[in-house]
Amino acid sequence: MQLTSFTDYGLRALIYLASLPEGELTSITKVTEIYNVSRNHMVKIINKLGQLGYIETVRGKNGGIRLGKSAESIIIGDVVRAIEPLQIVNCSLEFCHITPACRLKGVLADAREAFLAELDKYTLLTLVEDNAPLLNLLSNPNKL
Repeated sequence: MQLTSFTDYGLRALIYLASLPEGELTSITKVTEIYNVSRNHMVKIINKLGQLGYIETVRGKNGGIRLGKSAESIIIGDVVRAIEPLQIVNCSLEFCHITPACRLKGVLADAREAFLAELDKYTLLTLVEDNAPLLNLLSNPNKL
């Protein structure tokens, strides 16, 4: 299973925000520079994560973005469920005539649930806590 770039960069944005001191604001521009991704793409990602409450946006001259929840409360599986289209194959009758007798969709559903169950074991804090190499790379993007 491969995550979309939307989910991939959504998780990366959350990791960056979690690496900052609690409550510190940053900008979408900074996140795009850290990961060398299109600003337009990142704006859409940040907007979605904001709608879901994972990111808080602060408007105004001294505004920016920061985590909307504690890193400890953000479960990676929940983030993926919220932003990743999790349909692995198209099992509609219009697309596949063997759907009524096919067992593959059940196997793939089980695999998807196992994948998400594994992600549910980890929080955003798990990814950044006591991870000096990550923090070093994120604070010195020239090393990326």
